[in-house]
Amino acid sequence: MGVPCRAQLALRRTATGPDRERHTSMSTQDRLTHIDDAGAARMVDVSGKDVTARTARASGRVLVSPRVIELLRGEGVPKGDALATARIAGIMGAKRTPDLIPLCHPLAVSGVKLDLSVADDAVEIIATVKTTDRTGVEMEALTAVSVAALTVIDMVKAVDKGAVITDVRVEEKTGGKSGDWSRA
Repeated sequence: MGVPCRAQLALRRTATGPDRERHTSMSTQDRLTHIDDAGAARMVDVSGKDVTARTARASGRVLVSPRVIELLRGEGVPKGDALATARIAGIMGAKRTPDLIPLCHPLAVSGVKLDLSVADDAVEIIATVKTTDRTGVEMEALTAVSVAALTVIDMVKAVDKGAVITDVRVEEKTGGKSGDWSRA
């Protein structure tokens, strides 16, 4: 059996708490698919899965100062068009996901849409990614949001060194064997 990885040890620790029944009766689909029986990382074999249309939507926020909000709504930040630059960076990030996330499958991404909006205290980011493939695009959507958020920080850091990335998460996914899922 090999040495358990941190994720397996954490799962075992939570299995001793009040939710013990839920963890001790896990089905195969509830296990960490990127870890083999010996605890080693592996890329999941998706060759037997059906090719289906799949989408994922993720979101995140970059908390910024009132001065940055004022600049984004007006004359812009000194470095240039922060939202347009972040939008392009997010699209590029989605396409480069398997280069950044080690066990993520390279996919034929068929569409990436980034929406960035200026709220009262933050730049809000929503990424929607589409493919027709054997596995989903949740990681691509999360990467798009994350790279766009990092780019916002890069674009505003001359004005706000305290900007914070927060609330990066999958909002919904469609397609695939597990079906549709939504946070709402």
